[in-house]
Amino acid sequence: MNFKHLHYFWTVARSGSVVRASERLHLTPQTVSAQIKLLEQSLDATLFRPAGRGLELTEAGRLALSYADEIFALGDALEAALASRSGALAPPFRVGITDVVPKALAYRMLAPARHLADPVRLICREGKLDRLLTELSLHKLDMVLADRPIPENMSVRGFSRKLGESTLAFFAAPALAEGCGEFPRCLDNAPLFMPGDDATVRGRIERWLEQMRIAPRVVGEFDDGALMKAFGKEGGGFFPSPALLADEIEAQYGVKLVGRVDEVSEEFYAITREPDSRHPAAHAIIEAAQSALITR
Repeated sequence: MNFKHLHYFWTVARSGSVVRASERLHLTPQTVSAQIKLLEQSLDATLFRPAGRGLELTEAGRLALSYADEIFALGDALEAALASRSGALAPPFRVGITDVVPKALAYRMLAPARHLADPVRLICREGKLDRLLTELSLHKLDMVLADRPIPENMSVRGFSRKLGESTLAFFAAPALAEGCGEFPRCLDNAPLFMPGDDATVRGRIERWLEQMRIAPRVVGEFDDGALMKAFGKEGGGFFPSPALLADEIEAQYGVKLVGRVDEVSEEFYAITREPDSRHPAAHAIIEAAQSALITR
């Protein structure tokens, strides 16, 4: 078995799509797909099957992913163990970040970990909340950043701390924003990009629109907020994002703030295995975020 092919498979499974995985691997989607085909041939098993516009793991794929997780976790552990002997690498601090947490906000939350007296090496994993919580329980992660606490229906031991919240804002490409009259009425019958069903704020936006009797045309749904912003940048529709990030979103994507919605807020949580995490990086992140990092 070619372990490079296994790594490509693992990256696709963790990313949720070949396109997203190819961006992380700096390869073309065609190359990634071809390498996974070779892995399937060597294992004599089909690892993915089509699901809507994307892919989902087969039973064999889920089994392969569980082994791949172990293999690459052992690789990280080996690297850390050798680094501790040689002093070449700082000890790792592994953080899982759910797809729906904005990347700019994740950076803000993790920034304190980069300025500790004893440096750590950040290892960030992105994925769905259920998978990240499973990895947290298996000690493969030290912390999970999410937009909600641990769901009550999940039998995973852990502790959720609210870091803060942000009210919501709507953005659009300049041409679309300039044509928007009175906000929020201008959203009525207008093209709108929405967060996917996994985002807690999705339901809050829908309830607010219903209360305001506004019926936009939802032209796209995205689990990945960065991809939603990229589509919004091209002028295809309005899109929501935390008002806290308004300046960064306008500067990075060249879009305009259309309006703020104080009635809708998005919350953010740090989830750890223990109620009082002893890891200095976790402590620094939680303390800084709760005191100053995230506000309404």
